[in-house]
Formats: sequence, structure tokens, C-alpha cells
Amino acid sequence: MNINLLAVGKTDADYLNKAIEVYQKRLGYYTKFSLQIIPDVKNAAKMSHEEQCRKEGELLLAQLENSSYTVLLDAGGKEFTSVEFSKWLQAKFNSGFKNVNFVIGGPYGFSKDVYSAANEKISLSKMTFSHQMVRMIFLEQLYRAFTILNNEPYHHE
Repeated sequence: MNINLLAVGKTDADYLNKAIEVYQKRLGYYTKFSLQIIPDVKNAAKMSHEEQCRKEGELLLAQLENSSYTVLLDAGGKEFTSVEFSKWLQAKFNSGFKNVNFVIGGPYGFSKDVYSAANEKISLSKMTFSHQMVRMIFLEQLYRAFTILNNEPYHHE
């Protein structure tokens, strides 16, 4: 199974980019992983939040494959512990999906069309994080899930 992370807008902070690179490299030991950055919408400052979400949604939907399982990282999604998430991930592997796409929206979330196209929503926390920081947090949790599934000592319980 291939895991793809789609995220709107580039990450500006070098410290986040360095952490993202570390976890991308670590994930390569377990699965085929890709991070795809969807460019920021041009002239977003002149748009309403809804219009910005709609335009970002068009860009996101153009990148999603019909044969993929799509999961939105969304505050309204299901919450997991790290162990629960690892079991959820194993179930996706066992389901035979060729690709699982995780999607991080822009600062105002997702358009209605993106919500409609998604198979599922997952929340990383009830707290709010910047959409740039979520990338690093999610990659760490994805890496943690693989170490749990492989009975490695990274996760302590």
C-alpha cells in the first residue's frame, strides 16, 4: 500500500521542514510514502474563506485518484490513541487498498466537495494546530503507528 499526504501550501518554517524530512525518511523503511504540496491559492487575501476553500478543494480533488481511500485530517473527525491508529492503519493494509491519501487542508479547512469525496475523517486532537505544524505531527504519528505494528521500542506503554 502506498501512503500519500496531500497538504495545501508550503511549510515556511525551517525547523518544521527538518522534522518533516526526518519522518519522511523513517517512513521509507516501512512503506512507500509521498508528500505532495498543493500550491497556495493566488490572490487568497481578496477571497472569502469559502471561496478560498473551494479553490483549494478543486486543486486537491484534481490530485486524488478514484481507486484511493481518502482520509481528511479534520477537527471533526474520529480521534484515536496511537495504538488505535496503528490498528486502524493495519486494517487499511488488510483491506487491499492500493493507495491511502491523507489530506491536510488550508487554514480554513475543506470545501463541501472535498468532504463529499472523502471516505473518512480523522482528528489529531481537539486542540487547533497550524496546518503547517499538522504535517509534522501527523508524520510522527504515522511513523509511531508503524513502529507499534512492528513491535519496535519507539512507543512506550
